[in-house]
Amino acid sequence: MRAVMDGLGRASHVDARHVDRQGLLKRGARAAQLGLLGTLLLIGGATAQGQTQTLAALPDASVAIERGGAAKPVSAWTDFCTRYPAECAVDTGEPTTLTMTPVLWRTLTAVNRRVNGRIRPVIDQDHWGVVDRWDFPDDGMGDCEDYQLLKRRMLVERGLARRALRMTVVIDEIGEGHAVLMVRTDRGDYILDNKTNAILPWQRTGYTYVKREGQDGLAWVALNGIASPVTTANR
Repeated sequence: MRAVMDGLGRASHVDARHVDRQGLLKRGARAAQLGLLGTLLLIGGATAQGQTQTLAALPDASVAIERGGAAKPVSAWTDFCTRYPAECAVDTGEPTTLTMTPVLWRTLTAVNRRVNGRIRPVIDQDHWGVVDRWDFPDDGMGDCEDYQLLKRRMLVERGLARRALRMTVVIDEIGEGHAVLMVRTDRGDYILDNKTNAILPWQRTGYTYVKREGQDGLAWVALNGIASPVTTANR
């Protein structure tokens, strides 16, 4: 016991052990509050870091390309669809765009690189004896559209919706008809191309976009309203 003076100078006795316990409880509560605050700051920092890492693992944002009216596909596509009707069918139950995630981006990049490195470029005239033929390069050779058809088949095998993977006709940097694969996502449209392993937003490829497969049926859709090349016989 110890004596303490009240505000009127009167002495009273206080149990020192009680005072010490109260002090310990207060200090413990303060330490717990500081510990909780530190934990919350640590979690917040980790969350922000995780979000930054996720964004860094995604491509630069693109935009959706504007479409026009109906367009006629190249004749070699029509022939391809006769031989492979399932490749041209449109399942309207599938989504028209894919959700871009780090996993999807890695899948697209891996397939694009694998096919580009695996197929030997050869023009259709040398390969098939015709000016333009769309087919799978199962013999290890092909031109632009054959690369893209194989990429799409591999991506569909990995669970991606075919409806969001559209064969597309462009005019390339040397003014020739060329085929690429357009991947439509919630971050915009991206291009898989046999001329580069880089997957680019469509507007950064330098190509003039002519038309692509539609997403609601077998008809193709115009993209820029310019004259379409007759063939895409371009390596």
